[in-house]
Amino acid sequence: MRIDWLDKLRNYLQVVAFCLAIAAIQYAFHVDRPYEIPLVYSVAIGTGTWALIDCGRHFIPSARETGWPLGASGIALTVAGIIGGYFFGTLVGDRWFGWSSWESGPARAELRTSIMITLLAGVSGSYYFYSLNKSAYLERKMREARRHASEAQLKLLESQLEPHMLFNTLANLRVLIGADPPRAQRMLDHMIAYLRATLNASRAATHTLEAEFDRLRDYLELMAVRMGPRLAYTLELPPELAQLQVPTLLLQPLVENSIQHGLEPKVEGGRITVSARLEAGVLTLTVSDTGIGTARAAVKGSGFGMTQVRERLATLYGAAAALEFSAEEGRGAITTTHLPVAA
Repeated sequence: MRIDWLDKLRNYLQVVAFCLAIAAIQYAFHVDRPYEIPLVYSVAIGTGTWALIDCGRHFIPSARETGWPLGASGIALTVAGIIGGYFFGTLVGDRWFGWSSWESGPARAELRTSIMITLLAGVSGSYYFYSLNKSAYLERKMREARRHASEAQLKLLESQLEPHMLFNTLANLRVLIGADPPRAQRMLDHMIAYLRATLNASRAATHTLEAEFDRLRDYLELMAVRMGPRLAYTLELPPELAQLQVPTLLLQPLVENSIQHGLEPKVEGGRITVSARLEAGVLTLTVSDTGIGTARAAVKGSGFGMTQVRERLATLYGAAAALEFSAEEGRGAITTTHLPVAA
């Protein structure tokens, strides 16, 4: 049996605060008596009741949802805890002040009121902690459901991205088969090597930034077969960032977007530069090109690949991640991704 003593301390402090409030209310109705009397009795009774119920519940089969005993056993524990706590607290208070609540004296007159307050406070406190545990359980279940939903959404997005890239490559290969069979053969060889190298990586949710750049290099070599000298590229990855974890297949749709909507429409082609830098706990990944950079290209920034990347970032990081796109006439486009990095 494992007991979370920090949780026990948290519960006890709440009980003490509740007892102090009860003592203050009692004193407000009897300002002619010292505040010490209701304070000692209230804290002592609350402590005894808490110890019997909150600690005793671990020795009785309890519901997983609430951590409290089920049915009659739960009711019996609460009743026993209230009665036992009352007698324990009354005994402590009597010893403290040197009198007996069961005989004639200052405490005898308040016996009935004390019993009623103990009963109401014990039932209210037990229901409060029961509801608190149940709410905590429901919150855990909601977090688990959200996590499973996020994982399912990511799998869906990844399953959409990989066929998208493959279909585009096959379409380009089909054109080359008729126009330039030797280049088509080289492109097919690169595609086979690329698919073989990335098969295992694509089945994981994350991998290292170095692996992501390696996949980009494979993809760009594949595209270079089709575009020839019209495509040049530069990959800039500082060695100290190589082992940072990033979502798989994150940058490739952005590079693909630059090729299709920036470099291909440009007769002389251009260069793609992919870089990474880390500043103040934020990983910034930049994909820039020297393509046409028109307003039309900016509109393409909301196309399939960009949309999928945005949705994956929102699912994984929420508002902590951002994707920015800008294009300038005749000077190309820049896509910047900002990711939080755990300390």
